[in-house]
Amino acid sequence: MQHSSDFKPHATAIAQMFEEAFSTSEGPEEGALIGKLARDMLSDTPDTDLHVYTTWDGATLAGAIIFSRLHVPNDHRSVFLLAPVAVAPDQQGQGVGQSLLQYGLSEMRREGADVAVTYGDPVYYGKVGFKPVTTETVPAHGPCRCPKVGWRNP
Repeated sequence: MQHSSDFKPHATAIAQMFEEAFSTSEGPEEGALIGKLARDMLSDTPDTDLHVYTTWDGATLAGAIIFSRLHVPNDHRSVFLLAPVAVAPDQQGQGVGQSLLQYGLSEMRREGADVAVTYGDPVYYGKVGFKPVTTETVPAHGPCRCPKVGWRNP
């Protein structure tokens, strides 16, 4: 397995992998929604506000994570939101996600990010150093099904 930050030539494959992974786990509607989100983020977000990391098994995309800048009022730190995160369905359960998250967080730290936040299972994200915080500490931008927020100083 090899990690990469060179995502632009692979933007279509990355969006398709997000769609497939979320369709498999959450259903086709969610898959289409997350696939569109990924396509929009990859094409419309300024380079300074976007960091994408992938894992490859030879020529096969095994996983991808996207960090986008999060503007927090009255906070001077460099904060990024980690979302979406996906591992190809046939690569799940093999440590791809945790390895990719560790790589991505290390790269974000190297790039000068102060904080990374995400929405998700605190047990899963806790394995790579996230700590639960409340939505009062880091407000959600809208309703979310997973109200627990992870917080990590990369």
